[in-house]
Amino acid sequence: MDHGGENINSIISGCRNNDRRSQELLYRNFYGAMMSFCLRYTQNEQDALEVLNTGFFKVLKNIHQYDEQKAALYTWIRTIVLNTCIDFIKAKNGRIVQQELDQAAGVDLPPEVFSKMSSEEILRIVRKLPPATQAVFNLYVIEGYGHREIAQLLQISEGTSKWHLSEARKQLKTMIRQLNE
Repeated sequence: MDHGGENINSIISGCRNNDRRSQELLYRNFYGAMMSFCLRYTQNEQDALEVLNTGFFKVLKNIHQYDEQKAALYTWIRTIVLNTCIDFIKAKNGRIVQQELDQAAGVDLPPEVFSKMSSEEILRIVRKLPPATQAVFNLYVIEGYGHREIAQLLQISEGTSKWHLSEARKQLKTMIRQLNE
């Protein structure tokens, strides 16, 4: 990552002293990665930018709490942005409706279907999912969270998390089939 000739420690130090230039450098250096991340959880670029800016506001407000011994800066920022995405989803949709299901039937997507598609095409299809379903899909498939963790993050039951994942797979399979016809 290019820091405009400054090392990351001096940028962090500048941010802690409310130095505008350091804050801008931090934002610019992490903008691309965090914007891509936000786009996975939101329905459009405008929402992603709103989440990103809110997340960076929190980053800058809490930069004095960052401890490089506990986490890499990227990981720390990503965690704050992820939590901001989750807050955005909850605020936009209200509290996700509780649905208790013991098991969700999984529908696997054949890997060869994805190999024919670009990552942009896959992302575009995932964005068509309902927000709650999209959030569970991203957290489970892309971020690697388990259903128990997802349930805690989104304040839903594990059964609801499984149901949303099942729905995501079904809907994605249908959308991909329609594209390939």
